[in-house]
Amino acid sequence: MSQNYTGSNSPSIATEVYKEIPSNSYVESVPRDLHQLQELDNITQVQPFLENEAAPPLIVSEAIAQMLANLGVAYAFGVAGGAMASLWGALSNSTIDLLNFRHEAGAAFAATEAYFASGRPSVVFTTAGPGITNALTGLFAARGEGAKVILLSACTSAPQRGRWAIQETSSYTLPSGGIFTSGALFNYAITIESAAQLPQIFRKLALGLAQPGGFVAHLSIPTGVQTSVVEDISLPNLDVAQYPITAPKEAIAKSVELLSAGPFAIWVGFGARDAADEIRQLAEKTGAAVICSPRGKGIFPEDHPQFVGVTGLGGHASVLAYMEQQPPLRTLVLGTRLGEPTSFWSSAMVPSGGFVHVDIDPEVPGVAYPHVETFSVQSDIKAYLQELLQILPDAAHTKTLSLPNPERKAIEPDIDYPVRPEVLMAAIQKIIVEGSDAIVMAECGNSFTWSTHLLRFAEANRYRVSTGVGAMGHAVTGVLGAALARNSKAVGIVGDGAMLMNNEISTAVKYNIPAIWIVLNDARYNMCHQGMKILGLKGADATIPPTNFAMIARGMGAEAATVARESDIEAALQQAIASNVPFLIDVVIDPDRPAPSGARNKSLAAQGIKANQVKNSAKPVSFPAV
Repeated sequence: MSQNYTGSNSPSIATEVYKEIPSNSYVESVPRDLHQLQELDNITQVQPFLENEAAPPLIVSEAIAQMLANLGVAYAFGVAGGAMASLWGALSNSTIDLLNFRHEAGAAFAATEAYFASGRPSVVFTTAGPGITNALTGLFAARGEGAKVILLSACTSAPQRGRWAIQETSSYTLPSGGIFTSGALFNYAITIESAAQLPQIFRKLALGLAQPGGFVAHLSIPTGVQTSVVEDISLPNLDVAQYPITAPKEAIAKSVELLSAGPFAIWVGFGARDAADEIRQLAEKTGAAVICSPRGKGIFPEDHPQFVGVTGLGGHASVLAYMEQQPPLRTLVLGTRLGEPTSFWSSAMVPSGGFVHVDIDPEVPGVAYPHVETFSVQSDIKAYLQELLQILPDAAHTKTLSLPNPERKAIEPDIDYPVRPEVLMAAIQKIIVEGSDAIVMAECGNSFTWSTHLLRFAEANRYRVSTGVGAMGHAVTGVLGAALARNSKAVGIVGDGAMLMNNEISTAVKYNIPAIWIVLNDARYNMCHQGMKILGLKGADATIPPTNFAMIARGMGAEAATVARESDIEAALQQAIASNVPFLIDVVIDPDRPAPSGARNKSLAAQGIKANQVKNSAKPVSFPAV
């Protein structure tokens, strides 16, 4: 209001005042009753009355939302509750886009994938008690994948602890170690008991987010503290520059010495995703063969003549053929932990001269293969390669080699029903991978092996799988975070078991997120079913009642198509890509096609394990083994 009303003859002063005070105004002392407002008609100046009203004080919830926005957080995913009402309200009214999910685990998976799609830290919010425990699997995956995610949770206020409060969250009901303290799950965790802690806490968050690699934090805020006033506190400047870890010159010189001694291979992992250009330069400069982990697909173009194949789960036989027929002297390992899904710890992957292993985490090199000679380099991959490229000479003796490439088997004509997974993957390659710029995510299980083995990517950061945790539901819900953060299509290739376990179709519909689900519907947990059959273990039931996922999706407001014949696949994929709303394709898949896990078979065979020979065996037996 800018006009002063003077004199008792001013028309309907009270009515004008009533209209101009918003219903959610913080000026609570202004009477709301119209009859009371009539008494203001004789007041000569109303404006000073409003201007003298003090601005509402900043409370802890609002300060937290403001600080998170200053840290670069764009999205918050979660499920609200009474214990965090104030925090929920503050986030909802901040510049952060808040998305209300149906389950906290799905929210955490979406936050993880939003980080990888955007490079900006994400927030997960939960209420007390089960809200926190529901989110832990997704946060476990965030830590394992190397994401930057902050959990905001509510907990029971100090005076009510130990008194059986609703969803009590305290040391009486939950172990504080690991959930409310730093450790294996959280890089940083703290319970905020006072507004005075905020400057220190957010400075630590800023420093943690600026460091290379992942960072998963937990701020637990008691209900009573959320509304406490922030007084006489100067909130910190959170503009902290990111800094790469660079290798010492001695490490670069030693690397040059080792790699110049003979032909070497390059083993690319997910940690090298920001160094795609440098890896290609190094390969073409030296003629090195390039292999990659499942999470590393696309960092080095899979259509490049020097690309030998994917290792590990869903990998290619061409990798083992290369190691047997043209073994390198050494392997330069870039940003992969060489864990079981990447290497199966196979001795066939060990070159005679050992590894030069580069990682930002000094605890990674040499652990997966503890008995192999390993030269360890702690460094950001991109910075390391830039230094290496300046002084590493060309290795002409490797350029004449003809390297094996991943096999592409011809698909034989069939009866058209049900859909063979390899036919589906060929259509996805054509319509989704080559015909769009969509991110593609594959769920754990046979969806993982079929996608990793058969799809080919020529660009980094377009394919996502989870190997460390491999939780069912990760891709089903994470696809929302990826599509939201990129503001473009993201595709989840998922199994029916995962889709039943944890989907967020209605969330995608609510916020019109352009997610696409391609469901491999075989009425089984098929990796389990096929694995147990190959291992000769009978009696275990891995079947699922047949489910009409297209009907479920339509019931939640999404568009959907059912594909039962191979001749209908491409049309359904094109329809999904063209759709402006969330879309699900329910594919009736042939359940008896064996998933491509040949490399796993060879690994188990190398360990002395044979199918149907598991009784009275002291050797570990597991699947995927088909």
